[in-house]
Amino acid sequence: MEEKRGAQRLPANAYKPLGPGESYQPYVPAGSVIPEITARSVSIGILMAIIFTAAAAYLGLKIGQVFEAAIPIAILAVGMAGIFARRSTISENVIIQSIGSASGVVVAGMIFTLPALFILNLEVRFYQTFLAALLGGFLGILFIVPLRRYFVKEQHGLLPFPEGTAIAEVLVTGEGGGEQAKVLIKAAAIGGLYDFCIATFGLWREVVSTRVVPALATVADKAKLVVKVNAGAAVMGLGYIIGFKYSSIIVAGSFVSWLVLIPAIWYFGRNLGIPIGTATIPIDQMTAEQIFTNYVRHIGIGGIAAAGVIGILKSSRIIVQAFSVGFKEMFAGKSAKVAEPERTDRDMKMSTVIVLLVLTLAAVFVFFGLGVVDTWGIAGLALVVVAVISFLFTTVAARAIAIVGVNPVSGMTLMTLILSSVILVKAGLSGAAGMLSALIIGGVVCTALATAGAFISDLKVGYWLGSTPRNQERYKFIGILVAAFCVTGVLLLLNKVYGFTGPKALAAPQANAMAAVINVLMTTASAPWFLYLAGIFMAITLELIKVPPLPFALGMYLPIELNTPLIVGGLIAHLVSTRSKNEDVNTRRRERGTLIASGFIAGGALMGVVSALIALPKWNEKLNTHIAERPIGEIISIVLFLGLCLYVYYESKKGASDRPSA
Repeated sequence: MEEKRGAQRLPANAYKPLGPGESYQPYVPAGSVIPEITARSVSIGILMAIIFTAAAAYLGLKIGQVFEAAIPIAILAVGMAGIFARRSTISENVIIQSIGSASGVVVAGMIFTLPALFILNLEVRFYQTFLAALLGGFLGILFIVPLRRYFVKEQHGLLPFPEGTAIAEVLVTGEGGGEQAKVLIKAAAIGGLYDFCIATFGLWREVVSTRVVPALATVADKAKLVVKVNAGAAVMGLGYIIGFKYSSIIVAGSFVSWLVLIPAIWYFGRNLGIPIGTATIPIDQMTAEQIFTNYVRHIGIGGIAAAGVIGILKSSRIIVQAFSVGFKEMFAGKSAKVAEPERTDRDMKMSTVIVLLVLTLAAVFVFFGLGVVDTWGIAGLALVVVAVISFLFTTVAARAIAIVGVNPVSGMTLMTLILSSVILVKAGLSGAAGMLSALIIGGVVCTALATAGAFISDLKVGYWLGSTPRNQERYKFIGILVAAFCVTGVLLLLNKVYGFTGPKALAAPQANAMAAVINVLMTTASAPWFLYLAGIFMAITLELIKVPPLPFALGMYLPIELNTPLIVGGLIAHLVSTRSKNEDVNTRRRERGTLIASGFIAGGALMGVVSALIALPKWNEKLNTHIAERPIGEIISIVLFLGLCLYVYYESKKGASDRPSA
């Protein structure tokens, strides 16, 4: 029998650390029974996976713009909920979103690497790309399941999960309606229209830099000191949800990169007159952006890698316990009875996870041995690289999504390509065969990490809303299977119709960068090892002084314009939640602000898809006013961004009055 849920909003402690003896009761209580896995939820989820896989792959390769599918799918799930005789439940919508969002992660994993096979004129077969995506996605799921309780339950309130928060707010608001729905819809309309005017009409500039001031433009040119801000609504909304603590650490890493290391590298390298390391031009001819790309960003990649190892060590107890339970289940026999956890804390059996993991790794070994390389020894090396790097970086992907909402998958994939290329060259495999092997390895790992990062966000949404984790885990495999098949077909079709090389070729910027890297590595094995090492020692130092190394390294790795608006949003969140002496007032204001920020993110994500679709037939060129390219475009951007910040602050304060009631 169907039971009604007990609340129309998420509980008050949904985003707060739990006190001693306190527990979190989800939107749908553990004892409630409502439809979750139904023909409707599974079939709509599969349909979403097909549509968004094809759309995301096409747009990502055609115009170099990859959009996140999870939030648009959540919005569509809510919109479709009322068209049936029985309205879809919130748990059904969670399953739809979880299955459908496999599209975005598989596309991200594939288009970063595998188009490089075509760019390098290597022979590509359907089964190679399909199995690379499928096995990578399966590994991402299986490596994250043992960590679910740690990230979504034990770290409750300690990790912000910005994208997951936006999805949960969309689903809950769509379910409850009323005043909360009005706040979310209004914010989504404002944020979506704001970002749409930037992307499509070019009415003001998206990225504002200190170069707008003539004196600071001279400083940027002569001393390589420059600061940039992305003036988009969605990015600032992310900062609000992330909060002041983590956004400060992220921006601190960015400031070290742009205000310390870039000027220092230019100062000491400006008189050398020759290219240094893997760069192709001397330092004195580089802009601040080129110094960042060629040198500083690699320090961030080293820091991210070290943070992954540190994360594994810190969560090793959780991992060992999870796998110990699995082995006990496997060998204890049917007579051993273990108390079943409550529905909302019920994962796939760990014994099943271990068996599936072993089978998947065995399939990776056979795949490489029969379908990629010509010796089983090389296939074994490929298996070790895939297994070790996927396992180590799983925590990085999960924690990065949980903290900042961005998965640094390109940096981790670059590290994978470098390591696998060096190992394969040392093993005697180079040239075309080596490039093919390294890129397939990169594709498997990239898809695994993209899947792991996004899936932990799905599981957190399920935790907040009261879904059954076991159902999300099982049916995610279906989403990966569908997305892997679709993205492979789209990839081969686009190569046949447009190609990836030549004057009319598809952009595929990430894959072109990977192709250039792999080409150099397979001939010279040259890599900026000392920069990676510097990042590793930096991460260790940060850990010793109790500063979380991953957000700091993410700040060093990501472009500064994506980091600076985070601290703006985080500062607004801090001000909103601390202005009153009444803690209940602060909480209600912060919650209203979270709803507004979620609306900004949802609106930005949805209109980002529309902007990308408009860009396909080149309509954006006709609609673009080019005001953003003029100096006035930057001034307008600054004024409107400040207006947007004031709107969030004052609208959030309407969540509760600080005046005593009469």
